[in-house]
Amino acid sequence: MNKGRKETITTRIISTTFVVIALAVFKPFGLDAWQWEAYVHLLMWGVLGFLTCMLTDGILKYLVKKPRSYDKGVSYIIRRNLWFQIINTPLITLGICLYRHFVMSDRIGGNQLSWTNFLETLVIIAFCSFAIGLYWRFKFRSRYLAIELKETQHLNEQLKKMGQVAGNSEQASTKTAESFHTLTGTTSDTIQLQISNLLYIEAVGNYVKVFHLHDGQVQTDMLRATSKQIEDELQAYPMIVRCHRAFLVNLGQVEQIVSHSGSMQLLIKHCHESIPVSRSNMAQVKDALKGCVIAQ
Repeated sequence: MNKGRKETITTRIISTTFVVIALAVFKPFGLDAWQWEAYVHLLMWGVLGFLTCMLTDGILKYLVKKPRSYDKGVSYIIRRNLWFQIINTPLITLGICLYRHFVMSDRIGGNQLSWTNFLETLVIIAFCSFAIGLYWRFKFRSRYLAIELKETQHLNEQLKKMGQVAGNSEQASTKTAESFHTLTGTTSDTIQLQISNLLYIEAVGNYVKVFHLHDGQVQTDMLRATSKQIEDELQAYPMIVRCHRAFLVNLGQVEQIVSHSGSMQLLIKHCHESIPVSRSNMAQVKDALKGCVIAQ
């Protein structure tokens, strides 16, 4: 059994146990009339609840296409849990109502299957689901942020290995003329710069803003082009990577990678601008950073 599957089963067991304990305390559906047999019914509801939870996980994974994944961020986990509650709550409610009708109605006449009993059960299960949902929301957020912090620390260690933290002007000064590149757009305008001095490129409508160092100062030039055109033009330089639909960044000029409120940002040297990393481009940034470390 893989780690993810084991974690899912553990989570569902904890959730089901919480609901069973709540039902044991409040004893709805005439449970207090069953004396010791009430615990048998609670156990059966626990098994029924666990199986229903696993069924809901399968529905989310294969039909709704929402598998459990920390790689997609804390917001995705929270949305998935909400979907889980929306699907799972009426399923468990139906299962308990059927159990009440076929197993418990001989002693408690009010347990026959009806819309009234379904709504009564739905309210109780929904309340329990809401309570346990708050717990898991906090748990998953804390766990994800811890994972993200550890990952950010690892990425910053890779930056140090590249020699990009704390300034590396000596290495930049030894670049040869081959490191110069001329950026071209859809007009006759061009921008010539040393690749090591490129900070980042921002898309602004039909133009791009090129931020680079010139005589030790940050200079901004405009060029009529799309960021996709510039990205294709700079494919020969693996340290230049797209981190956002509006930004291309030179990893060699990244001072630090920071994590804030579940999002990742790149702190650029010299100008100290924070460039966002979108979720869809995060893997690309990580791969590029890893590739630059290996290349060195």
